[in-house]
Amino acid sequence: MSSLSRRSEVEPFHAMDVLAEALKLKAKGVDVVSMAVGQPGHPAPEKVLVAARQALENGRLGYTDALGTSPLRRAIADHYQRRYGVSIDPGRVAVTTGSSAGFNLAFLSLFDVGDWVAIARPGYPAYRNILKALGLNVLEVAVDEASGFTLSPAGLEAAETVAGCRLKGVLLASPANPTGTVTGRAGLKALSDWCRERAVHFISDEIYHGLTFAGEETSALELTDSAIIINSFSKYYCMTGWRIGWMVLPETHVRAFECLAQSLYISPPELSQIAAVAALEAGPELEQVKESYKANRMLLAERLPALGLPLLSPADGAFYAYVDISRYSNDSMDFARRMLSEIHVAATPGIDFDPLDGHRAMRFSYAGSGADMQKAIDRLSGWLR
Repeated sequence: MSSLSRRSEVEPFHAMDVLAEALKLKAKGVDVVSMAVGQPGHPAPEKVLVAARQALENGRLGYTDALGTSPLRRAIADHYQRRYGVSIDPGRVAVTTGSSAGFNLAFLSLFDVGDWVAIARPGYPAYRNILKALGLNVLEVAVDEASGFTLSPAGLEAAETVAGCRLKGVLLASPANPTGTVTGRAGLKALSDWCRERAVHFISDEIYHGLTFAGEETSALELTDSAIIINSFSKYYCMTGWRIGWMVLPETHVRAFECLAQSLYISPPELSQIAAVAALEAGPELEQVKESYKANRMLLAERLPALGLPLLSPADGAFYAYVDISRYSNDSMDFARRMLSEIHVAATPGIDFDPLDGHRAMRFSYAGSGADMQKAIDRLSGWLR
């Protein structure tokens, strides 16, 4: 039998494995509280649903330009003017099939096999897995309280020295998954300046923008035109299943990204693009959803430490509580499995985000309903003794 390629030898995305087990239990009628994946419990905004219904009733859906429809690219450009005071040419906007496609396009366009790219540890596991699958070297830089749970020029240089490498790229998420870290303007500027001076590609993952509860939410686009900005309608806009995201690119990069997108994806789905235009006009409804996250965040920040699950980092943004489980276990995968099977609460093991120290951590998503958050806390209270 023929073998698989070495590119396929990546670690599983444990959050998705936990979700799959939770869904099997739900299919059997089990009342599972799912806090495993970063998926809003709220549906897409009403404006989105109305626009999608009208598109389905009135028009034929088909291919669009590889980088997206003109109305959506203009609407995204207008969004940056309104929210950040930054004026950009809509021609620099590339609409993607979720932010995942944006990462694929960025990694393929910017790096050659063997290049080194830095990410934070703990951090989103798909970064590591996609980079490795593409034959790139991943430099995972540990972040902690001393570093403000974010990357810095000093931290990157120290990591380069230890690894004996020279970076070609840096990827930073703010707000970050799983730590919730919000990198402030000064820290983001120091990082983008360092990358520009060293001719290092800087990728700014901003998919949790809009979900900042403390700290200074800043787009790298406010500070530099050379960064690659990646964002999505999945999180703040409650549109995970619509698979629609976007990038803002330097003008010099647009054509290269377009050519790759043409062959890899043809175009993003037109229905989702029509809906996304409406999502950018749904601010009041989305802010109400954010308030529900804020209440969930306060509940978990109070109750989880009281149960012996202290926060490992401040949950300043996104919708995650990253906690220390070492009082109960040093095997986060086993802890996750037992929690799911015994009290039917699904959460993500820390080894997804940190292969070295994640055995003592869990990530709880608080993007669900307040009732589910309370139910999970009640079940944990009886289970953790």
